[in-house]
Amino acid sequence: MRRHPVPLYTLMVNALAVVLAAALSLTVSAPQAQAATVTVQAESYAAQSGVALEATADTGGGQNAAFLADGDWMRFDNVDLGGTGRLTVSARTASAVGTGTVELRTDGLSGPLLAVIPVSPTGGWQNWSTRTTEVTTHPTGAQTVFAVLRGAAPGDFVNINWFSFAGEGDGAAAGWVPVDQAQWNAQLAQFRAMTPAAVPAGVVRVPEFNATCTYSHSKPDDPIVLPGLPGASHMHSFFGNKSTDAFSTTQSLRAHTPTSCTPADDLSAYWIPTLYQGDTAIEPEGMIVYYGSRLTDPAATVPFPQGFRMIAGSAKTQTPTPAGSPGQFWCAGEGGEIGRSADGNWPVCAPKAHLTHQLVFPDCWDGKNLDSPDHKSHVAFTYDGKCSGAYPVAIPNLSFVTSYPTSGGTGGFRLASGMASSIHGDFFNAWDNAALGHRVRDCINQKAKCSAAGTF
Repeated sequence: MRRHPVPLYTLMVNALAVVLAAALSLTVSAPQAQAATVTVQAESYAAQSGVALEATADTGGGQNAAFLADGDWMRFDNVDLGGTGRLTVSARTASAVGTGTVELRTDGLSGPLLAVIPVSPTGGWQNWSTRTTEVTTHPTGAQTVFAVLRGAAPGDFVNINWFSFAGEGDGAAAGWVPVDQAQWNAQLAQFRAMTPAAVPAGVVRVPEFNATCTYSHSKPDDPIVLPGLPGASHMHSFFGNKSTDAFSTTQSLRAHTPTSCTPADDLSAYWIPTLYQGDTAIEPEGMIVYYGSRLTDPAATVPFPQGFRMIAGSAKTQTPTPAGSPGQFWCAGEGGEIGRSADGNWPVCAPKAHLTHQLVFPDCWDGKNLDSPDHKSHVAFTYDGKCSGAYPVAIPNLSFVTSYPTSGGTGGFRLASGMASSIHGDFFNAWDNAALGHRVRDCINQKAKCSAAGTF
């Protein structure tokens, strides 16, 4: 049986909303998206059959398409599917009962199949989950897309809040986030005017300071790769700013002061894929974020611009990591590594040693963009002890050293992103400019080891 429809007055209000939404039809996500990410609100259909609308309890509010059963459909016009690269298609769904699929087709109800998104119970009609699938071959540019509902049994089986279509960035400007030159020049001027603190005798002459962080929270969100799409990512473990989620921006991070890092002046967000032993999440006992330099002359280093972001590593790397592999997990503490997991990809640590990983980020910047389509093309690693060419600006050499409260075993582990080789990390800068500037000036530029407090 179908659920009882919404009252007539609600449908009248919703009908007006549909007319207004159809005129707008699409909303494009903020420019920090991986590429041109198009989010299509379900209520913005141009035509439909069997669909009603209701207020949604999902993040962001608004309305969702409801009372959807086998054979119902919605039509969306002028959906930009981007260029010929891979397309990530997502749907935000909720279901109390039943299973089925959402078929996305182009041109007509029986037109070419674009993607199939499975539907299963989420625990309630307003308990929302994001389902994602990858499409390698698809039409390009603006298309008419039909969402056709296929239920396994009669009756309503799903609500839909939105669809998203994220391409790999075929357009020349897609995904690039230019730095505000006026703001950056002001930040640089403030930095260059700072008088370095005197370095006491006996200080270790290593260009370094750190932020010492504890685990904050976990979410299947990624505000750099999938901004504005809650639940669209694999699970991440977050450190630093305690407000970080899919909707985080430079402004929101600076406005939310609680952080799991010392010093409190660092409101940045740091995250890595969650580690699992079987089906149990093993959250880190801590992360030290080191800020250093690999330059021959670290005096050339400048702070990160406000709102800067980047990624190290790749979730797409799925290769074995036998003993001796570069960048692998290792054992820190008494006894070190005493064996390997059955598949050879993970170390087994002595009882008093803990599983550890260090992830190193690029340290040269193009000086022009806060982000790029793949979140890597605006940065590069130092070459021959300097930054030059297309990446002339030396930024701090960031590294995440993460420790887990486990020694492991023959069963090994898995990451939310897959194999050990898929380890990756994200950095979204929200430091207080003055606090970061003083640390770069005192510790890195003067080649002096500092604490998390920024003192010698």
